[in-house]
Amino acid sequence: MATMKAARLHKIGEPMRIENLPIPEPAANDVLVRVRACGIVPNLANILTNWQTWFPELPLPPLPAIFGLDPAGEIVAVGSHVHTWHAGDRVYVNPGRYCGGCRACRSGDLVQCVLYTFNGYFGFSPDSWKIYQNYPYGGLCEYMTAPQYSLVKLPHNVSFEQGARFGYLGTMYSALRKTAIAPGKTLLVNGISGTLGIGSPLFALAMGANKIFGTGRNKELLKRVKAISPDRIEVLSIDDGEPIDQWIDRKTEGRGVDVFVDALGPGAVHETFLQGVRALRRGGRAVNIGAIMGPVGVDLHTMMDEGQSLEGSIWFDAGEGQDMADMAQSGIVDLSLFEHVKYPLDQVNEAISGVATRNGGFSNFVITP
Repeated sequence: MATMKAARLHKIGEPMRIENLPIPEPAANDVLVRVRACGIVPNLANILTNWQTWFPELPLPPLPAIFGLDPAGEIVAVGSHVHTWHAGDRVYVNPGRYCGGCRACRSGDLVQCVLYTFNGYFGFSPDSWKIYQNYPYGGLCEYMTAPQYSLVKLPHNVSFEQGARFGYLGTMYSALRKTAIAPGKTLLVNGISGTLGIGSPLFALAMGANKIFGTGRNKELLKRVKAISPDRIEVLSIDDGEPIDQWIDRKTEGRGVDVFVDALGPGAVHETFLQGVRALRRGGRAVNIGAIMGPVGVDLHTMMDEGQSLEGSIWFDAGEGQDMADMAQSGIVDLSLFEHVKYPLDQVNEAISGVATRNGGFSNFVITP
């Protein structure tokens, strides 16, 4: 039997082990992908060490498990019911898995599936184990099976390493789509220079946003973000001491912004989030994609009076992923700003710990099995 290398976690808190496992075979509606790159996201270290304490209601895959959220590679085999994908196709594999039969799935609201699960990461339902039984392979291996509904076709001007960044890029893109960002609109992003935030100038500019305001701490990284489009991007280091809402008030002549996206992680203080909400104009929309933790004291009375809205956006579907690939193919989105930091599969544990030294969102840590 042909075998492959895979990195498996046997116990929370321990390093992953490199093992030889049988190469899987795709089921009728699945494909077999030769993984060429798999993104290592900053949150993976938390998943592997703190997740069961922080969020015990969000189950991890049964151990020993193959993690890996963002794989990209080429199809090498297809199941008997797969007719539009072929061996040799270059693809990104969206890790969002859904059942296809619940009411949300039948209504096309796939992310709200009652079994929704991040393959190779964590689940959103106690029944996620059913999904993990069907799809036990994350991207930290040489070959993985994936449902055909999860695939995004990559054009030849998008490298596998760039494709392996689609997860966090797609999270931002989907949030922007929910807010209907468009020509004439203004956008504020907390954490614009981070792994999640960096997608905002790439896609909001392409979608026609008139002005993008971004916050962060590192002034050098903020300068690099502004350089993407100096006339349409303004940045603020929160270390300068000016509250974000006052900065926006000054920059917009008191009008506020149409859209606020918070891309700060679970450890972020609540005040910067609240300042972003206060920076909204009448009818403005706020979206949280950074997973700020704990109860946040939002002034709902003001939001009601101002006709504002606040929502969470967790991920994106393969159709939105294809939008991103098409935008990159046409050249209206340029993915060349990413600095790829590549590790072989044998060094997966070093890669996970090395993410802490990343150059903000410009760094792209990938495993190349």
